[in-house]
Amino acid sequence: MSGLTSNFCRTCRKLQRINSLIVRQYPRHLCSQVTDATPLTDSVLWHEYNTSKSYCEQFATDHQINVNPKTVFANNEINLSNIDVYGFDYDYTLACYTDHLHYLIYNQAMENLVERKMFPPGIKSMKFSPDFAIRGLHFDTKKGYLMKIDAFQHIQLGTVHRGLQPVSEDEIIERYGGTHIPESLMIPGQMQHPVKHLMDLFAIPEMTLLANVIEYLTENELEYDPEYLFTDIHNAVKEIHTSGIMHKEIAGNVEKYLQVGTGIPEYIRRLHEGGKRLFLITNSRFSFVDEGMKYLIGPDWIDLFDVIVTQARKPLFFHDTTRPFRFIYRKTGMPSWARVNKLRKGKIYLEGNMEQFSELTQWDPSSVLYFGDHVYSDLVDPCLKNGWRTGGIIPELEDEIAICNSVPFKQAVTWLVSLQELIQKHQVLEDPGCQAVVQEWLRERHQLRITTKTLFNSQFGSVFRTYDNPSYFTSRLCRFADIYMSCLGNLNSYSLHHTFYPRRSALPHEISFSNLLQL
Repeated sequence: MSGLTSNFCRTCRKLQRINSLIVRQYPRHLCSQVTDATPLTDSVLWHEYNTSKSYCEQFATDHQINVNPKTVFANNEINLSNIDVYGFDYDYTLACYTDHLHYLIYNQAMENLVERKMFPPGIKSMKFSPDFAIRGLHFDTKKGYLMKIDAFQHIQLGTVHRGLQPVSEDEIIERYGGTHIPESLMIPGQMQHPVKHLMDLFAIPEMTLLANVIEYLTENELEYDPEYLFTDIHNAVKEIHTSGIMHKEIAGNVEKYLQVGTGIPEYIRRLHEGGKRLFLITNSRFSFVDEGMKYLIGPDWIDLFDVIVTQARKPLFFHDTTRPFRFIYRKTGMPSWARVNKLRKGKIYLEGNMEQFSELTQWDPSSVLYFGDHVYSDLVDPCLKNGWRTGGIIPELEDEIAICNSVPFKQAVTWLVSLQELIQKHQVLEDPGCQAVVQEWLRERHQLRITTKTLFNSQFGSVFRTYDNPSYFTSRLCRFADIYMSCLGNLNSYSLHHTFYPRRSALPHEISFSNLLQL
């Protein structure tokens, strides 16, 4: 797991290597007067601490260790020479949205709650905060907690919120009997399971709305059942998609909501000119996609794709065989009743299923690379059931890498890892003075972990990490995406014959040969 997660931030990996070198170098070069014969007293430990800390701070400042945010990261080896067919989702894959979209979703869902679901009008005073939530959080519909969970299904203490208020560690441990969440409570996609994983970028305004409504009801002493509340708010957000009111606003103001200059149009044309087959499978309606693609790529965008499937109902598209394809008359937008026996270029299809798609295209699954932003809806079934190669689009990477490249983060992480080495080394000392020093170090370690968390997000930290472990979101991403990147346009920096290799990171019980090579 740690090897996969290291792809997220090469900075973290390099910093770990640096700290490994520091730990090796420190006793020999920085404190040679501390020998096996030296009595270990509290003053000796503090001398070792101060010398190591000064060295780490200077090391992190002097060494320009940066990760290019436009990098494509590999979890699994993939040779693009073997890829003949490229598939894409639309939202947040081909279409990159501006921050205006989250405000739109929040405000339209808020209006839905008040006007259609009869929520108190006073909730309109609770405004959207773009810095509150991050992708990949879980909401416990039984207990009403919004929280981050790690790859081992443990709650990250210090990230749990009821409404906008943080929940104490003692309360969480008492309510859950510890920090572990059983898998049976959090299987994705099962409505009867109470701990819901909010995975896509559309969920950020939903989580903020959920927290704001809980905060309002709590402040006004109005009783609520968090399970009903979650269902109502989730449906309110879902309905602005299915009703078309959100799509209508975006399609009428594409320049406000869609990002340009991403490099995606150039990449699509490059693939087309390179003789690759292209297809689009999206849950959105054709009229909505058409307006966006004409703005982003041009009026000829349909000519670039071999197959276009809209209203696909993913993830049902990948495992439900009951809905056949229908084609749409482009001028009227109306579906035909005729049976679809072949998927033709220039035609627009809706619904359908993966079984029929495979039969009609006859594409070799191992030659298909499909990109999407939603791990569950876009990547799981193509990866596990269909044998497609998969690419995850994770826009948050760019901001997170910028933080990883910052001097404050490098200093904090470098010193945190070194301090943990000191704690591990001296925790066995029985001298009361030495034990007091170690306890002081443990308190500083706790503060350093909070610092590294809040550099990303004050409430929930990094999308990709808890304090030490990969987040649950990262574990899913690394399991189901062969490669991942912040934007599809990042692939313009690579040839169509490039091979992506995952980093071989040492397991805890293995020798780190990458460290040895740096000596």
